[in-house]
Amino acid sequence: MTRLRTAIPGPRSLELSARRKAAVAAGVGSTLPVFIESADDGVLFDVDGNQLIDLGSGIAVTNVGNPAPAVAEAVHTQIDKFSHTCFMITPYEGYLEVCEQLNELTPGDHEKRSVLFNSGAEAVENAVKIARHVTGRQAVVVFDHGYHGRTNLTMALTAKNMPYKHRFGPFAPEVYRVPLSYPLHDGLSGAEAAARAIGAIEKQVGASNVAAVVIEPIQGEGGFIVPAQGFLAALASWCRDAGALFVADEIQTGFCRTGSWFASDHEGVVPDLITTAKGIAGGLPLAAVTGRADILDAVHTGGLGGTYGGNPVACAAALGAIRTMRERDLNAAARRIENTVLPRLQAVASRSSAIAEVRGRGAMLAIEFTERTPDVATRVAKACHEQGVVVLTCGTYGNVIRLLPPLVIPDDVLAEGLDILEGALL
Repeated sequence: MTRLRTAIPGPRSLELSARRKAAVAAGVGSTLPVFIESADDGVLFDVDGNQLIDLGSGIAVTNVGNPAPAVAEAVHTQIDKFSHTCFMITPYEGYLEVCEQLNELTPGDHEKRSVLFNSGAEAVENAVKIARHVTGRQAVVVFDHGYHGRTNLTMALTAKNMPYKHRFGPFAPEVYRVPLSYPLHDGLSGAEAAARAIGAIEKQVGASNVAAVVIEPIQGEGGFIVPAQGFLAALASWCRDAGALFVADEIQTGFCRTGSWFASDHEGVVPDLITTAKGIAGGLPLAAVTGRADILDAVHTGGLGGTYGGNPVACAAALGAIRTMRERDLNAAARRIENTVLPRLQAVASRSSAIAEVRGRGAMLAIEFTERTPDVATRVAKACHEQGVVVLTCGTYGNVIRLLPPLVIPDDVLAEGLDILEGALL
């Protein structure tokens, strides 16, 4: 529940903000400049004694809670044993166990392999490396509104200029962008939107040149855009016929966030490669590429890896997080959140001409405003923040509010957060 003892941000947070200005690069932003001291399921406690309702989960990271008991216990146990050896030097069982879990949980019943990294961008970058190595091709196809990271290659894959790409080029070559299925704005069926995208690929790139098609099954930073039914399946089918790899970027959508283990599951799509991060390890840095065994095993020994990839403490956290997801059935929890939130937001939308659409799946939900500027979304987010509710904005035009509550958020905490959001919307 919210409990505000000071204005947001409070005096201690303002004091720390002044220290931050003198120590931290100005290029690092913060949505809400309150400094957090501790957390509980769905609640953040700041240094001024304020309690804030968390509807952002650190951008879909703390799905299992913050901190989750099983994650904290696993981390404590592991750190007392050893913190690092580098898996490429002397391996350890935790890395194997995480890969085994990923191979089991990701879509498809084929034989799989996994490799672990540190961040989502690193996972996407390595998926592209693998696809180019295996196919012998160079071209990578991505989509309007897509977001894939902040490294040089993943900036090239990302659509939005500001703040992600502005004056950071030149970017990696052989990246081609085609239209996404965006039902609110294009009015196309999944099949029609796929035909449009495939036509652009074949005309502008050439099927025989495509190493990979990389797509978020539900776009994250681009606006929580849910493509029309059949769009993903048609692209995956085209990739099979063209000899290209279908790569699902499930970094934000993965690990029960959409009410299934992965968003690809909703349409029965089986990617050749799937990238994961964020919710995988309950807040510790870990990422992965998982895919067909013949693809992953085709890369020469030493071609994949990294000093910290699959760090033993992060692997222990991941195993604790996945155990929590299983034991607490967090897929069902995400669906309950959807069934609670969507009807309330849709009722508000029916009374507000400022709202163009309420959409999403599971606990990955969004409100898009009709005005294609950040003004309304920024105003709503600011009003929520002042009343102690953390919400995030997104979208190519900055005109979307996104909700990513922890999957373990108590019903009364979620209800209070929605009350405050509704007040800000009306």
